[in-house]
Amino acid sequence: VVQGDIIDRNGVVLATTDASGERIYQKDAKSRSAVVHLIGDSQGNVANGVDSFQANYLLGFETSLSERVLALLRGQTRRGDSVTLTADSKLSSLIVNAFQTGAKTKGKSGAAVVMNYKTGEVLALVSLPVFDPANLTDADKNSAQHPFWNRALQSTLPPGSTFKIITAAAALNTLENAQLLEFTCTGETKVLDQVIHDAGNAQHGKLGLEKAFSVSCNNAFAQAALIMGDDALRKQAEAFGFNDNFLFRDIVVENSVYPTKNRNNVEIAWSGAGQSQVAATPLHMCMVAAAVANDGVMMEPRLLQSVDSPAGVNRLQFSSKVYRRALSAQTASILDGYMKKVVTSGTGTASRVTGLAIAGKTGSAESASGGEATTHAWYVGYIDRDDETYVALFANTTTDAELLNIVLDTVDITGDNNTGGLVSINVGEIFNCKCLYNSDIAKLPFRYCSNTSDSLSYILANITIRLTISFKGIFPAFKS
Repeated sequence: VVQGDIIDRNGVVLATTDASGERIYQKDAKSRSAVVHLIGDSQGNVANGVDSFQANYLLGFETSLSERVLALLRGQTRRGDSVTLTADSKLSSLIVNAFQTGAKTKGKSGAAVVMNYKTGEVLALVSLPVFDPANLTDADKNSAQHPFWNRALQSTLPPGSTFKIITAAAALNTLENAQLLEFTCTGETKVLDQVIHDAGNAQHGKLGLEKAFSVSCNNAFAQAALIMGDDALRKQAEAFGFNDNFLFRDIVVENSVYPTKNRNNVEIAWSGAGQSQVAATPLHMCMVAAAVANDGVMMEPRLLQSVDSPAGVNRLQFSSKVYRRALSAQTASILDGYMKKVVTSGTGTASRVTGLAIAGKTGSAESASGGEATTHAWYVGYIDRDDETYVALFANTTTDAELLNIVLDTVDITGDNNTGGLVSINVGEIFNCKCLYNSDIAKLPFRYCSNTSDSLSYILANITIRLTISFKGIFPAFKS
């Protein structure tokens, strides 16, 4: 059997098989490296790439008996089906190029995901560092950065204060008159033998849930978690997919975790702020943000656009599937308002743009490995515009606090000294965004557009970052 082709949404052949049976990838090394974690490699170093996960189609296992007999009578070599993806390989290449050439991101690890939040289509799925599937080296095999690891799907990390979206949803659904509750932040909350602090030891005084969300008050959310109790918080997290076995049709992704046993009040309090033992993948947090943008409905990520036999028989055509309703439309609407308040007067004020309604949530958290703590910063957000419906996630990890460059469509963002995401986070990362419209694009690290008004919207994150962006209204160049 000759293995079938893998093709991107624009007709670019990403992988084919020659007469000798050798798997052939794109001629350009940078192009084939950019999609290696999406496609996989012939030696099976990448787990669950399209080459392996869709082998039933690519190796012709779905071929009918009549098709096999007809091919035999014609003396034809049996070929597998061609698989066309929802992904845009050019977008993947530009994301990888931006990471590899950025002064502060070159040589670092990271991840990027782009999805349509209405349909679940995956337009890009990138993990850094990449490697060349046609020229595998000993350096690749022995690299401490583990280039075969798909960070977008396999890395589970504490989501930090972006998890406050879930904590706030739990409070709204559990506590009576939750929007009228008042918390007190003196800069610290003692829980058993530990003290909950806010970034920079901030003291927020008396504040309600919306204000606590906008200033990302750890003390208030720790108090809210303790008032609700662990069961209520876990229930809401599980409504968003935590602790579920992600059995998606097209993609294999690690499960996200909200602990279920032996929980003391310290752990519950920190879980309210997205820390303790709470852990999520970048793809899943992208889905969480998208659910708010999509009126509470979370879509299953889909990667297969179509599957066609060598004779032109269509075996599969793209279809959307609702993964679950994570929250009611009413609660999603309230959270939408909270997230907009983050941008207008909270920790995300640096992302304000005149004339655009932008919603966001900043965050940071720490995890330990080998006795060393690594800070992870996140940002989830979207532009409230219904004419385009895309969700994007970009993530990096490192122990360094470095400047990162971010490019957003129609967004002009500069950092300050607040916590998280598109503003300065508490470990010193600063995010700079420049609007591509009528701007000096020569100063920008990359663009994805047919002209300036079709400018790209994606984000580069510093290596200490787990960054999630969810947009209502970007990526005009990706319309099929």
